[in-house]
Amino acid sequence: MNAISAHELRYREARNVTLVGSLLDLVLGAAKIAVGVIGHSEALVADGVHSLSDLLTDFMVLFAAKHGNAAADEEHPYGHARIETAMTVGLGLALILVAFALGYDAVRRMFQPHLLLTPDWLTLVVAAISIASKEWIYHYTMRVARKLRSKLLRANAWHSRSDALSSVIVVVGVAGAMAGLNYLDAVAAVGVAVMIAKIGWDLAWTSIRELVDTALDAERVAAIRATIMGVSGVRSLHLLRSRHMGGEALVDVHIQVDDPHLSVSEGHQISETVRQRVIAQIDEVSDVMVHIDPEDDETAAPCCSLPLRDELLEKLRRRWLDDNVAVAAQINHVTLHYLGGKVHVHLQLPLAVAGDTEAARGVAAELQRSSAGLEEIGSVQVSFT
Repeated sequence: MNAISAHELRYREARNVTLVGSLLDLVLGAAKIAVGVIGHSEALVADGVHSLSDLLTDFMVLFAAKHGNAAADEEHPYGHARIETAMTVGLGLALILVAFALGYDAVRRMFQPHLLLTPDWLTLVVAAISIASKEWIYHYTMRVARKLRSKLLRANAWHSRSDALSSVIVVVGVAGAMAGLNYLDAVAAVGVAVMIAKIGWDLAWTSIRELVDTALDAERVAAIRATIMGVSGVRSLHLLRSRHMGGEALVDVHIQVDDPHLSVSEGHQISETVRQRVIAQIDEVSDVMVHIDPEDDETAAPCCSLPLRDELLEKLRRRWLDDNVAVAAQINHVTLHYLGGKVHVHLQLPLAVAGDTEAARGVAAELQRSSAGLEEIGSVQVSFT
């Protein structure tokens, strides 16, 4: 399955479960408000507003599912997953405002007894239907949220369950008011408002933490660390960083390899193995950026000021020319190792240049003596092939 079809499938699944929830929220919200007004239950009216706020969040989920699941492009190389995160912040703030309005009205009625209402039995029936319906949509949405690893769908599922829980509070409040304790209906409305505010705060705070690149929790980071250290060729790691990106996570890490003289291709192979293994074993991780270190760059002398190959070879050639090292013209390969703040040079010459063992030692000594005159040079190794 290609990337585009995977994104489209994710969007369709999120859209379908959200549309089912939207229809349920619309019917329940309208029914609760209507029956709450007719049946004189302020708590049921507040619960109806809560259900309609679910409808608002459903539309936000639909928007985020469509645009947040779009593939990466030139302007958004990391994808669009944080559209979902931003929407979740907006959802949380909207819920807090709704909760404040509902709570304020209920408290006002408690301090003005003549405004208190006495609900009837019909409000109990509607509240009970709401509990069963919202609990069902919670399980349906949560199942899809786990499958898609979507924080916004998970949040919407809990929003649905909060509606079920608030309906339980309504049942208690209405029953108490029908028994003669009129103030219990208003108290229940305040309880619903507090619950809505708590959910709104949790949603907003969690998503704000994601927007400021908060790391994965310690347990997940430890699992990532263990997975990396389990790759052959990895000696140690440092600068392990992680961040959430919607329902996924991105990881950056520096790894030190066992042998500082590894070839570029072997180092690349180790890094790719680290990347693939972390993605395969840590569910939410979708990409890993691996930086290969030949030595511990937190303690070793820095090499960033040392010259690159072209500049260094030009200095070496001038040095060999000044010292009349004629054999330097026959060097067929130069390998450079940047370690401990110095460049360590490995020179390869044709086997024919060596002659006998004594002559080979003389050639090597001449090249080493001349090359070592440069302050950037750490060591010089000469071999004949």
